[in-house]
Amino acid sequence: MVRAAKKAAPAKSLERRLWDAADALRGNQEPSEYKHIVLGLVFLKYISDRFEARRRNLAAELTADGIPAERIAEFLEARDEYASHNVFWVPVDARWSTIQSRAKLASIGSDLDTAMDLIEKENPVIRGVLPRNYGREGLDKGRLGQLVDLIGSIGFTETDDHGSDDVLGRVYEYFLGQFAGKEAGKDAGAFYTPRSVVKTLVEMLEPFEGRVYDPACGSGGMFVESAKFVEAHGGNTNRISVYGQEFTDTTWRLAKMNLALRGIEADLGDRSADSFTQDLHPDLRADFVLANPPFNVSNWWDPKLADDPRWEYGTPPPGNANFAWVQHFIYHLSPRGTAGFVLANGSLSSKSGGEGDIRRRILEADLVDCIVAMPDRLFFNTGIPVCLWLVSRERSGNGHREREGEVLFIDARKLGRMENRRLRVLDDDDIAQIADTFHSWRSRDGVYDDIAGFAKSASLAEIKAHDFVLTPGRYVGAEEAEVDSEPLADRIDRLTTVLYAEFQRGRQLEDEVRRRLGSLQG
Repeated sequence: MVRAAKKAAPAKSLERRLWDAADALRGNQEPSEYKHIVLGLVFLKYISDRFEARRRNLAAELTADGIPAERIAEFLEARDEYASHNVFWVPVDARWSTIQSRAKLASIGSDLDTAMDLIEKENPVIRGVLPRNYGREGLDKGRLGQLVDLIGSIGFTETDDHGSDDVLGRVYEYFLGQFAGKEAGKDAGAFYTPRSVVKTLVEMLEPFEGRVYDPACGSGGMFVESAKFVEAHGGNTNRISVYGQEFTDTTWRLAKMNLALRGIEADLGDRSADSFTQDLHPDLRADFVLANPPFNVSNWWDPKLADDPRWEYGTPPPGNANFAWVQHFIYHLSPRGTAGFVLANGSLSSKSGGEGDIRRRILEADLVDCIVAMPDRLFFNTGIPVCLWLVSRERSGNGHREREGEVLFIDARKLGRMENRRLRVLDDDDIAQIADTFHSWRSRDGVYDDIAGFAKSASLAEIKAHDFVLTPGRYVGAEEAEVDSEPLADRIDRLTTVLYAEFQRGRQLEDEVRRRLGSLQG
């Protein structure tokens, strides 16, 4: 009998090979901590490679121009020759060649901390951003040295074998996603919005030029995808201005690194801060708001927010921040601005704490363009179903057809594919189906027809008949989307992961107590 040839396993991507190797070196480090160690090294390697490439090119240009050798040496030390090409100045002791040569030394941790300090001093735009805890006692320096060797094997310049100047962006984004999937607990992965969700919002909003704002920016994915969109459509990224804010300090630093390494100039404020109580951009009126705020936050309220001008449509309930976010987005829109954001499905139908009245007033103000019910299991950190809201000012036109008194409902729950047992992704065809439907409906020249079970353009009178509930299934003819009901199997998986993580933390605390008691007895 002739045996069928065994099918060869698909080749792993560069990002996957890097991740597998880096994860193997993690040891007992928690993913939430380890991500800063790895991504800091990736950032250092990238800016060092870019610096060395610019230095070589500059030397070649000067030599070709017949500049004497001693003058070339002067030019090579001129900071402006690098800044003009969006290249960070990297001091000698922070260059990767120096770090690589010291990877096997016990001092590699403190050497890396010194390198990060030197880079920040020379480049104010990333001051206070880079991780500087490589020298701490609990970090295995042997594994750290191996990680340096691993990251050192990747070239991040335009001429390297990996064939893309955005290879670091791919690696960085892939690592962010993998770390989000590895973390355990209520806020695990909250710094990262899956790319297919981000891309759906960006493709719908089309932020070609103007001010782009994300007041819950996480690691900066909305801004990165906006820049990619502009480039993919032949635009100029210098025509978009980026503004953001992030509450968690370590995540704010991740965002600053993520945008800096891509050459995206962004105003994320001078620190991390709460967008409600410390709005760092109070006077900003954005052309586009793109956001994935944390869902159903219950501890957001502060008494000083009671008479805040942002609550034009009603004071949000202290027990849920969903409509505080919605009104924050609307408040920051320019007179012709458009916002697209992710919310839990409860925002479509909840009436608790006055949320139903706030939703009704927003609809009566004719601000809601489109509601999309998304598939479940799109996020690492929650299994609850979510929806996309698109709101616009000046719906009497604003570059598109007049659509006052209309709302488009899209039920996209059946789209996407399971990438693994826990996570669903939307492919480009799925994203195009959603975005193209919206554009056909909104465009002056579009040919739009309702699609039973998928899309329906409803009048405000129809929405009023449904008591201002915005669940797309009520309008398109499909079954109603479940409201914040996590599938049982997913809930068990999630809670088991959280429980095991707590067991691990308990063992670590027990070991620490025993160690300290032992030192007291000694």
